[in-house]
Amino acid sequence: MNKTLKKALLTTVAGATVAVSSMTFAATEIKAAFNQSDSHPQYAALAEFGKQLEAATDGRYKINIYPNALLGDQRAALELVQAGAVQMAVVANPLIENYDNTFTAIGMPFAYTGIEHQEKVFTSGVLDELFASTKKFGFEVLTAYTAGSRNIYTKKDNVKNVADMNGRKIRVMQSNTMVEMLSCMGGTGVPMSQGEVYTAVQQGVLDGGENNEITYADMKHYEVAPYFSKTSHLMVPDLVVVSDDFMNSLSKEDQATIRKLAKDSTLDEFAKWNARIGDARALAEENGATFIDVDVKQFQDSCKPLKNKLIKSDAQKALTNAINELS
Repeated sequence: MNKTLKKALLTTVAGATVAVSSMTFAATEIKAAFNQSDSHPQYAALAEFGKQLEAATDGRYKINIYPNALLGDQRAALELVQAGAVQMAVVANPLIENYDNTFTAIGMPFAYTGIEHQEKVFTSGVLDELFASTKKFGFEVLTAYTAGSRNIYTKKDNVKNVADMNGRKIRVMQSNTMVEMLSCMGGTGVPMSQGEVYTAVQQGVLDGGENNEITYADMKHYEVAPYFSKTSHLMVPDLVVVSDDFMNSLSKEDQATIRKLAKDSTLDEFAKWNARIGDARALAEENGATFIDVDVKQFQDSCKPLKNKLIKSDAQKALTNAINELS
């Protein structure tokens, strides 16, 4: 064999070896749709989940997160997950309620007494059966993440009880249930996009808004509504969903690993969220905001008729009772 032919053969074999090696060790990409920015606590928790999964499977799986709704809004992302075009997404609980209204029990007003109660519910196993039941819709709920508690903030004075809400126009999400909730709390709910709130409060169209501390600080609403009352009236979960087609393509062992690490990531997400809340509150207070403790039970009692209206089925009632027992 001449030297030229030998060199060519060695080059071919080396190239083939590299190609086979690349094929053997190529990681399976898990595309994860996410509608918030890469600075969000949920993004950080999802990224850590990805690192843990990559390590646990010797690099066979890699979660690539697409933030800022790059793969579409949450509804579109969920449809892509169902179709198997995207493997994973983080979506708000109300989207899943459209498939099974039992999920209303974990996202209705005053479902939780506080973030500690919500964390206990999400990590107790009480939701496992409900989350697994969505497979028939083409996706599985792996776990739940907190999106914090929504609270009332106002332009003038402060809110400590239901009577203090009388006559106040408060921005709510565009939902009839949210409007009803504000009425129960003693005020008037005004549906409006989040981007319009600052100017509306500034001009007197609104008396305030309702949201979590992080959004309150990020949107600088403390500049126009410096009184932040800790009503904790709404704690809507965000759910990590995975394609059922994708999960069915994996071994039982890999499925179990993904499920376990997803659940483990919930505690990490709560910790990251709570850390950001502290930073957000400090920023708001530095800029003149006042945080006020309220009579939460009075607000809870005032919204009982709404909760009774929302919780009708036996499954909803059973889950609500299970959640209450963990408080």
